[in-house]
Amino acid sequence: MISEPMNSTICPKCGNETPKLFQGRCKNCFLETFTLAEIAPVLHTKICSSCGARNVKSKWVNVGSLKDVVVQAAEDALFVHELAENIEVYVQPREATPYLFKVHIEADAILLDEMFHQDLETEIRVIRESCDMCSRISGGYFESIMQIRATNRIPGDEEKIKCINIVNDVLERMRNKGDRLAFISNTAEIKEGTDLYLGSSNAGRHICKEIVSRLGGSFTESATLQGRKDGKDVYRVTFSLRLPEFMPHDFIEHKGRIIEIRKFGKNVSGIDVETGARFTVAPDELDGARLLINRKDLQKTILVAIENNDLLVLDPDTYETVTIKKPIMFTAEAGTDIPVIKTEKGLLAVADVSK
Repeated sequence: MISEPMNSTICPKCGNETPKLFQGRCKNCFLETFTLAEIAPVLHTKICSSCGARNVKSKWVNVGSLKDVVVQAAEDALFVHELAENIEVYVQPREATPYLFKVHIEADAILLDEMFHQDLETEIRVIRESCDMCSRISGGYFESIMQIRATNRIPGDEEKIKCINIVNDVLERMRNKGDRLAFISNTAEIKEGTDLYLGSSNAGRHICKEIVSRLGGSFTESATLQGRKDGKDVYRVTFSLRLPEFMPHDFIEHKGRIIEIRKFGKNVSGIDVETGARFTVAPDELDGARLLINRKDLQKTILVAIENNDLLVLDPDTYETVTIKKPIMFTAEAGTDIPVIKTEKGLLAVADVSK
């Protein structure tokens, strides 16, 4: 049996036969001048002096710490041979000054069934300037105004803090996804509530939806034409956020029932103080409800005795002993102070939700 001759070619450099050419040379000639990795001796990277964002190809991106920025800059500038496989790169930056880093790089890879290792050194010079987002913030730039208000009342400090925390959470998530307009450029405290000046209308819309989902209420938006830019109309959007009329742990009178509000959202949930029954309605079904008091402002009185399903207590105003119904989930003992609420129906005991 006659075997077929193997295909081969001649290396133009050394003249030896080779089954394959690598960039026009045999394997041995190719490896004589082979370089696994290369990097420029000096590199420059721009970072924002305020927020630490890095400028990559004229676009500002959030990378992390200054060390992370330097490592990323070195990795971006490193050239590894196109035929290399299973590449592993180790970058070790050393801060010489706040504006200068000496960087040692180790590169390992497999090429032509051989393992190669190379050490490289470079110098990265940090240029600090203001990014697009921070420049806009310092210039007071805004595309929308978010007005935090409450229905038929003024928002409390605790509510406003909750709203601001939600705002910051939403903006951080949006920035992490690359939205450079997700920022607050100004805050104004007024009698009716708080106004936030936001970098984009998209941020305002996301924030309002999140607050309504978590705290209840509603919002509306309206756009005002501000002018034209690059042939397009430019609008400024105002978001009017209305927090619910009632807050968690408010006691209200609703259609003859005394209800403690527990949670606001798509629905309002609570507990009937007299019967212990659960209470759930849509927010607009609370029209006509009347605020009585918040739990933190309840009066307290002495529980004299417990007789079956009745409680003997002192009236907190007259100090007379009166008999009232024991509420569901009531755990207090005689001789202790208990919270009560005065209504048109008389004195009602309130179960302590902290126990």
